[in-house]
Amino acid sequence: MRVLWVTNDLPPRAGGIQQFVGNLLERVHPAETLVVGPAGDAEAAAHDAGQPYATVRLPGAVLPTPPTRRRVLAHGRVHRPDVVVLGASWPLGELAAGLRDGLGVPVVSLSHGLEAGLPGVGLGRLVRRATRDLAALTTISDWAEQRLVPHVAAGRVVRIPPGVDVARFTPDVDGSAMRRAWEVPADAPLVGCISRLVPRKGQDQLLATWPRVRERHPDAWLVLVGEGPLEPSLRRRAEALGGRRAGIVLAGRVGWEALPACYAALDVFAMPCRTRRAGTDVEGLGIVYLEAQACGVPAIAGRSGGAPEAVRDGETGTVVDGRDPQALLAALDSWLGDPAARARAGTAGRAWVERQWSWDAIAAGFARVLDEVVGA
Repeated sequence: MRVLWVTNDLPPRAGGIQQFVGNLLERVHPAETLVVGPAGDAEAAAHDAGQPYATVRLPGAVLPTPPTRRRVLAHGRVHRPDVVVLGASWPLGELAAGLRDGLGVPVVSLSHGLEAGLPGVGLGRLVRRATRDLAALTTISDWAEQRLVPHVAAGRVVRIPPGVDVARFTPDVDGSAMRRAWEVPADAPLVGCISRLVPRKGQDQLLATWPRVRERHPDAWLVLVGEGPLEPSLRRRAEALGGRRAGIVLAGRVGWEALPACYAALDVFAMPCRTRRAGTDVEGLGIVYLEAQACGVPAIAGRSGGAPEAVRDGETGTVVDGRDPQALLAALDSWLGDPAARARAGTAGRAWVERQWSWDAIAAGFARVLDEVVGA
């Protein structure tokens, strides 16, 4: 099957949606796939050259504009796809009618947390408009599907959640090199958050809680891995708390290949996310929680959107209110104070991810969706 992807979210740019798209691209008809993506740099060019699918980068962002539609149609007429896939339904769903009619093929789109948050602020009409010309829409969680379905105009709605490459993210990975790079003692209890540095993710709450964590666990360390607009303020706050003297490291961005070792270096993963902007800034699921558990690390998740679905509360981690510092403190205190519980949670989390969240199974489900819409 020949597939044309149109997406503004594409590796090597960091982010959960980028990883979601990248993993599907690698596993579903890659040799017959052409991707039209956003402008890139030398790193993007090197990444694209190493993939099993072909990529064309537009001059700027991939937005639902007439120039974008014309460029995509031009590439599509050369590629001759059987189906078009949009990396996100809003706003790219606005391109669906033109691509469907111009190429004579069905259009399928992924959806994420943003789309699921729109109906909650009275913008369900945007979802209906963006999905009216789709043959199928995918959703990432129970939470997302429940909110989207009443507003979706697509021919069908199918659950395709993010997944985990369980061969890469595994307890067998050695995280000691990452600890050395961060200058964290090999035997120190280490809490970490690996995510974009944006307000929703809750790194600020981790810093706010950290002095009280250190009162209970003086040898504990905290590492924040990632980059984003919140980085300058987080660095200032970390320095005000004492920086490395207080056991705090802001590690910056790490490459995709180093992510498994980052998780493996941790004793506890924590991303206490919270919903913001009247429900439009929300965690659709949270791949990072699944990656941590695949590496045998218990995960603390915030109660935002579908994030609670990515952790088995009390068994593989803890779900907290990301706005409640006392709840976050209690969860961190509990896991840091009980190594045996961490080990049990790690084993249970690994088994759960292998059973329900492997990328191979999820990609097979997405391939079936494409087969169905093409054969309809």
